[in-house]
Amino acid sequence: MTTRMLLLADTHVPKRARRLPDLVLRAIDDADVVAHAGDWVDLATLDLIEARSREFHGVYGNNDGTELRERLPEIAEFEVEDVRVAMIHETGQAARREQRMDEAFPGIDLLIFGHSHIPWDTVSPAGMRLLNPGSPTDRRRQPVCTMMTVTIDGAAIDASLVPVA
Repeated sequence: MTTRMLLLADTHVPKRARRLPDLVLRAIDDADVVAHAGDWVDLATLDLIEARSREFHGVYGNNDGTELRERLPEIAEFEVEDVRVAMIHETGQAARREQRMDEAFPGIDLLIFGHSHIPWDTVSPAGMRLLNPGSPTDRRRQPVCTMMTVTIDGAAIDASLVPVA
């Protein structure tokens, strides 16, 4: 079986965008699993994504208030096919990230994170894949806004960065 995941983070609605782009909404509808790595900012965005998702996982970020923190964990762990997944908003500075995350998340195959708005796709020394989808609404210093699609087939993880216009 092949599972199609959509990775989102740092949507910052309504502070950085009034609403999620249509491309993001269509991608949510098409995904088997939607994972959002925090910094929602408003509860309405969580409700929208959760309602449209077949399977949903989310965490809160540093810009998320009490209502979001009451509904979402700081760290989420779940499985997709044969892949053990963890998700957290912030992983700290880029230097030595892979080594620090190996120590923090032993036995995890895929770590999803956000915070920086900078897309990231690396593999740790222990073989854990680290993915940051960037932001679909606030590109900061990046050329474009982004999200990620991930295909999981058994234990194989194939990730693609998707520009959001």
